[in-house]
Amino acid sequence: MARYNKGSLNVLPQELNSYIKRLIQSGENQQLDFKFEISDSRKIAKTLVAFSNTDGGTLLIGVKDNGKIAGVRTDEEFFMVQAAAGMYCKPEVLFESKRWTVEGKTVLEITIPKGLDYPYFAQIEPDKWLAYIRVKDENILATAVHLKVWKNKTHNRGILIEYSDKVKKLMEYLELNSSISISKFCRMAFLPKSAAENILADLIYFRLIESVYKDNHFIYCIKSKNRKEAPRSNFRQAESA
Repeated sequence: MARYNKGSLNVLPQELNSYIKRLIQSGENQQLDFKFEISDSRKIAKTLVAFSNTDGGTLLIGVKDNGKIAGVRTDEEFFMVQAAAGMYCKPEVLFESKRWTVEGKTVLEITIPKGLDYPYFAQIEPDKWLAYIRVKDENILATAVHLKVWKNKTHNRGILIEYSDKVKKLMEYLELNSSISISKFCRMAFLPKSAAENILADLIYFRLIESVYKDNHFIYCIKSKNRKEAPRSNFRQAESA
């Protein structure tokens, strides 16, 4: 078994292939993706960074989207994943690899742990790097709010947030409504987009609200009651004008 590094091919005995079959039967989801083949290292880099930026995940190569096992014929797919992780991901994405024989065909399993050095970016063009997150079975472009949340998480000191009129207005709105878009928040609070992004990122960091991907964009709603203890922070009531 390879450790989490650039990976090496490890052949697993055929009698253990029921594990792979169970994975396939569960279908693609937030932590599982199927690839019939890999022909472009840059494209697969999106999946690698999306897993690293979210909860980690498993990539099965040699499996069609419908779950049919096609198999891989050569080691080329492995080397393309290796190139994607090292050349087209920033920072480099660590992974573990195993090769399984299932129904007489070879399936390559790539396991990507949740990253520690987020955010991870994929090179889309020579001078263009973008961050992605995993939502259900899709790789979704991270927003400026996500980037600011990640930045908050790298602070060694607590984050200070003012319970300003803008924040109060937002929280009161979300108590009465299920969600809000960033454009609606900007209009409602008379805020420029960058300022709205900062407030949303801080509230997500404190686990007071959460982002939800719906209808091809992110909306924001009150965080569910079932949440972990909030990060160490300073929360200050803004003085009245």
